[in-house]
Amino acid sequence: MSADTDLIKLYSTRILGLAADIPHRTRLDAPDGTAKRRSPLCGSTVTVDIKLNDGQIVGFGQDVKACALGQASAAVVGRNIIGRTQSEVQLGRDQLFAMLKSDGPTPDAPFDGLEVLGPASEYKNRHASILLAFDATLDAFADAIST
Repeated sequence: MSADTDLIKLYSTRILGLAADIPHRTRLDAPDGTAKRRSPLCGSTVTVDIKLNDGQIVGFGQDVKACALGQASAAVVGRNIIGRTQSEVQLGRDQLFAMLKSDGPTPDAPFDGLEVLGPASEYKNRHASILLAFDATLDAFADAIST
């Protein structure tokens, strides 16, 4: 099988569907924390705003300018981020990282929809883009805590 065919399979209908339907695409007016992350390899960027109540995300906005894989990841994160704590977001990020880098299992619920990105483990140059939504959210938590 050629590399082109593998890449076409990577961008499955399911991934493209997620990329086309990213929730929470409106930035928040008065976030508690905000952060922007950029993948140096491909230039993808994700900016995240969060509003917190008792350490849980109660408001979330994201501006996603990424490849289809980064967009799909942001869609899954966006669908499941409300109500999450910093430790839950960190766990989801760590599990996604392990799935991509060391053939780890699919992340636990509520981020189990990220299993669709399992085939991307073979494309190391895409990993940073896939992790952007989590990384920006964790940076937004840090920003909220520091202010």
